[in-house]
Amino acid sequence: MVYKILTVILLSSFEIYVSIATGIAFKLSPHVICISTLIGGIAGVFVAAFLGKQIRAFISKFRKPKPPKLASNKDKLMQKLWAKYGVVGVGFVGTFILGAPASIGIGYGFGVEPKLLINWCLLAVCIRCVAYSYFFDFLVNLF
Repeated sequence: MVYKILTVILLSSFEIYVSIATGIAFKLSPHVICISTLIGGIAGVFVAAFLGKQIRAFISKFRKPKPPKLASNKDKLMQKLWAKYGVVGVGFVGTFILGAPASIGIGYGFGVEPKLLINWCLLAVCIRCVAYSYFFDFLVNLF
């Protein structure tokens, strides 16, 4: 039982959908899945926020530098979204769509202050974990 819960916690620090599906496959109760995904999601936010620069520096040691390119349509779109929604769009909406580590990485790319980004990501992780845990349990029990 403990290994199942630890597996759900570990998976939820990266991707919540996989962790919820794993918890359902392990036949854990929705309350245990919710608490486990909350713990893992919050841990994932803090790991990505505080170790993000070190991880980026480590990866950049092994990458070849790319030549500068012209601004593409995707770059212009990202700039428009950033200008329109700001930290809330990256932290809150980005966490719902991509996940907390990815949205924190994007936020660092835009130069967002980590404190603001962490607050919005934590709020989104809490809402996301509670909503998805009980919603997916409802769907499983529906059929």
